[in-house]
Amino acid sequence: MITLSHANRLPVTIQYPYEKLITSERFRGRIHFEFDKCIACEVCVRVCPIDLPVVDWKLELILEERLLNYSIDFGICIFCGNCVEYCPTIAYQ
Repeated sequence: MITLSHANRLPVTIQYPYEKLITSERFRGRIHFEFDKCIACEVCVRVCPIDLPVVDWKLELILEERLLNYSIDFGICIFCGNCVEYCPTIAYQ
């Protein structure tokens, strides 16, 4: 049984793909990491409130850090966006 208060409401769903969903400014979706842009500075590890990113790197003979492995467990990530904000090479998007 539908009450009159529900009959006057606007629809909540959209007709995707014909209509695009407008996301709010506060929306923080999944973080995309670009391996080639990372310089292994570990800023993301220091600013993460739960110490989530795992960065493995190796010091090369020319005194340059080379990234070997990078991983984030998105099951634990709180999507705060600190890594995106503080990354000097914009490796996160």
